[in-house]
Amino acid sequence: MDARLARFFDDERRAASGLASEALELVEAIAALTMRGGKRLRPAVLVAAFRAVEPERDWRLTVDAGAALEVLQSYLLIHDDWMDGDDQRRGGPSVHAALGAKLGDAHLGASLAILAGDLGSAYAQRLFLGSVPHAARPVELHDAFVRMQVEVVMGQSLDLLASTDVSRMQQLKTGSYTVAGPLRMGALIGGASDAQLEALEAFGTPLGEAFQVRDDLLGTFGDPRQTGKPSGNDLRAGKRTALVLECERLVPASERGALTRVLGKKDATDADVAAATELFVKSGARKNVEQRLARLLDQACSALEGGTLLDPGRTMLRDLAGMLAIRDR
Repeated sequence: MDARLARFFDDERRAASGLASEALELVEAIAALTMRGGKRLRPAVLVAAFRAVEPERDWRLTVDAGAALEVLQSYLLIHDDWMDGDDQRRGGPSVHAALGAKLGDAHLGASLAILAGDLGSAYAQRLFLGSVPHAARPVELHDAFVRMQVEVVMGQSLDLLASTDVSRMQQLKTGSYTVAGPLRMGALIGGASDAQLEALEAFGTPLGEAFQVRDDLLGTFGDPRQTGKPSGNDLRAGKRTALVLECERLVPASERGALTRVLGKKDATDADVAAATELFVKSGARKNVEQRLARLLDQACSALEGGTLLDPGRTMLRDLAGMLAIRDR
């Protein structure tokens, strides 16, 4: 996957140099973020789904689709970091922060970061087109790719609007392009039957939610050296995470001072964040959210039982479920 992405960005650097060499910085920004870490789990999910419905064909037919997912994620992260005011991503500066520092102008840096994200979206479409000729169900594959992008934008809007329907927001914002979309794309390239698509959806829906729940936990309790982002960012951004909602359910409003002092307060101190984190633990919110995560993972793995999905893809999916729901970054 990294080799395919590296070749792609080399091609795009040459193309950009011929079109507008001054804009080469945008290509470099997307390439740097895409190649700087990342778990490549989305392409792995896509390949596993392909092999769960078509174990005999060459899985390398899915490489362009997997690369498209990686570049699509970069586009989404660039915009998400700017919206949230996050200055770090994957152990380095976020794109708007890096460009702002380089140019000495935060507004210009943010403006160019938005354009870099837009360019990343176009690059993802270009990569995706390379997978269409290999697909057994090409029209449905294209629809799945578009649907995934629509859903993640809708989910992001729910996040920004602080929707209390966290489960729906998680399924749309993160589950759509982390699990559900890659599963469906891989299956459609492989020519899945309707029954196989249903089995994959039953697996992917709870797993996508579990992935975001784990993300919520890592945002508060994760090690910044592993996650690549400072702890407490979600709290300072005012995000209505599963932890926040569970804490509000368990703790009377009169006793939530430690949470209200930090939620949505960008200038909250590290001591404020630590106090809110302690409240999550003492109230039982962390324990309940972790138990919910375990139930979602069990539900996903149960959907793999039966003979609808085939090995080795089915075994790959089970292994990936653990990696997605139980991870440290």
